[in-house]
Amino acid sequence: MRRLLERQQAGELATRHVRAVAETVGVSERTVWRWLEQAKATGQLEASVRQGYAVSDEVWALLGVVGGNVAELRRRLAAAGGVSVPSASTLHRVIRRDRRAGRVLMVEREPEVAGPSRPDPLSELGLNVVAGQGAGGQVFLREQKHLAQVPVLVPGAQVVHTPAVRSVLRTVAHAAAVGAVVCLYGDAGQGKTVALQYALSQLPHPARVRRVHVGVHPTVPELRRVLADALELGRRLPRGAGEADLMLVNALRQPRVLVLDEAQRLPGPALEFLRGLWDHPETDTALVLAGAGSERVLRRVPALASRVLTWELVPRLGPREVATVMAAFHPLWEDVTEDDVAWVDEHVGHGNFRTWAKLTSHLTAETYGKSRAVVDRRMLEWACARLMGPL
Repeated sequence: MRRLLERQQAGELATRHVRAVAETVGVSERTVWRWLEQAKATGQLEASVRQGYAVSDEVWALLGVVGGNVAELRRRLAAAGGVSVPSASTLHRVIRRDRRAGRVLMVEREPEVAGPSRPDPLSELGLNVVAGQGAGGQVFLREQKHLAQVPVLVPGAQVVHTPAVRSVLRTVAHAAAVGAVVCLYGDAGQGKTVALQYALSQLPHPARVRRVHVGVHPTVPELRRVLADALELGRRLPRGAGEADLMLVNALRQPRVLVLDEAQRLPGPALEFLRGLWDHPETDTALVLAGAGSERVLRRVPALASRVLTWELVPRLGPREVATVMAAFHPLWEDVTEDDVAWVDEHVGHGNFRTWAKLTSHLTAETYGKSRAVVDRRMLEWACARLMGPL
């Protein structure tokens, strides 16, 4: 506070200085400005110490007994007497903060009363996988149940459990379990959307997933409207911004997963608006921001970037794994030699999954109805030319 006051007296104080202090001590910018005015008026340069509410180990254990139901926890604390019971919003905020900080909640049984609770998707995914040994000693896993309906351009194609897909699966499940923000990024065509849609389909409660489709550089009112559409609020959204935001908050009280693909389209004000909704003590929402270049856009909004739990990169397929992955992706590639696959990847594929899916689509169409069609180098050259022009 002393340094802020010195800068103000020298005429050098800027909003960025106040914002930096606010983020450092975990308060709003308005609070820092108030402290500054108090320091000027009273000469007190240190902010008065404010003891915030903390959840003791006993209360945390009781939260596990009631199955994570914060409303029931508060009722029990009030019935016990002898302790100061915080407001519901404070209790939600502190418990949410502790869980994001890594404090483990041991739930002993199901909640006794209806209320907002979040099961653990990591334990409910029910993976039933078969391992296949890949080139270079790498193992790929293919899901045998709950196969996702994902856009792969080719009938009969499978979602292959590459290390990247499995990592996205666990990242999304983790985010949904704790209500976190994650950023899924990587170059265009690397398989982000397929991996994301697959991971979302494997959540225990896929009906709670809401996909938000945004245009290029939407304004905050435009983003507010598409959020309302995604949450099925429709025409009920009030005209006033404050009332509309309150309706969005009420809709986000139930645990949900908001997914924004092509997040690189979002400008700073729209990202700040999302952060405000996610930060609201009454909401219980995981936020998945995906898209090529989305990590660069988020870095420009430090308040949101600092809240990202996981930065998940979806890389291109490595040269040693392409043959194994494509054989698991579609039966057409099972009889293609590794030398031919390597040739295609060197000239056209370049480890880009979207390119390989398009090649598979062309080859599937060409071999359709031919009982003994052989995918040889000549046919591969033809398919590559369809995508890239003559080689």
